[in-house]
Amino acid sequence: MILEAVMLPVKPGLESDFEVAFKKASKIISSMDGYFSHELHRCIEVERKYLLLVKWETLESHTVKFRTSAEYQEWKKLLHHFYEPFPTVEHFEEIEI
Repeated sequence: MILEAVMLPVKPGLESDFEVAFKKASKIISSMDGYFSHELHRCIEVERKYLLLVKWETLESHTVKFRTSAEYQEWKKLLHHFYEPFPTVEHFEEIEI
């Protein structure tokens, strides 16, 4: 399993609109092949900062299957205009301890 982690810096004054749009976008991502789960968290210390965590079956489930899909185009329309600066997406694999 792969964990996608993204800090989402939302433009000032758009937090409520972003959260509404994200609820709609959640239906898109959760329908994708290779998707397991996702969570959105609002930062307590830093205004306008959110953390998105998505669990995928494989890296390609996100980077290829999702990002090259028609559904991703809708995701982009709903969410990408909220970010400033545009976020960096990172992927992590679990280490057994």
